[in-house]
Amino acid sequence: MSDPSILIVEDDRNLAGLLKYNLEKAGYNCCHVTSGEDALEKLREQAVSMVLLDIMLPGIDGFEVCRRIRQNVLWGDLPVIMLTAKGEEIDKVLGFELGIDDYVVKPFSPRELNLRIRAILKRDRRHRQEVQEVLRSGDLELDIGRHTATLEGQPLTLTLMEFKLLSLLMKRKGQAQSREVLLSDVWDVDKDINTRTIDTHVTRLREKLGDTGRRIVTVRGLGYKFEETGE
Repeated sequence: MSDPSILIVEDDRNLAGLLKYNLEKAGYNCCHVTSGEDALEKLREQAVSMVLLDIMLPGIDGFEVCRRIRQNVLWGDLPVIMLTAKGEEIDKVLGFELGIDDYVVKPFSPRELNLRIRAILKRDRRHRQEVQEVLRSGDLELDIGRHTATLEGQPLTLTLMEFKLLSLLMKRKGQAQSREVLLSDVWDVDKDINTRTIDTHVTRLREKLGDTGRRIVTVRGLGYKFEETGE
């Protein structure tokens, strides 16, 4: 098996060089670009295992790059870690809303970053091994391996985080899940991140699911659960 390949999107060439040196020393193959446009072009040309993405970039910023990655049928599952000097909660929430896998504030330890990368790539490999898993509830079907959703036999367009949230609720059918648990298990973040993120995604899911959205039941004072028949 070849070494994982990491795309570094960073306009600070000194920092990018340091990242590239440390990651290649840890066994990764790395390529570097300095703008969002170049990052998207590189993804069209070369398969990578992960993107390290700065927010403050010339041209289109890191948030827009992440949005386009998640909307692309070929790159939708690609792990993304945001590297940024912006540590405000609103930026973290926006990043996780867009489907990033982790958020690292500069300055950071190369060793810590390497541990985070390893953990995410390991989790991603496990996810891709679930090729035979299909979840069904009435006329709703999720194919975990192919990362597709259908409702009444028609394709259902879900964002990465909507797909992950719905699949987790369906896997734990009938079991109430707190907002904190959902943040931890779907977004892999601590409970200090605003839990309204969950409510926003549930609202969007219900809208996309129509009448089937009633199967996502609100558990007052706690969170949500998925039932075969909505209450």
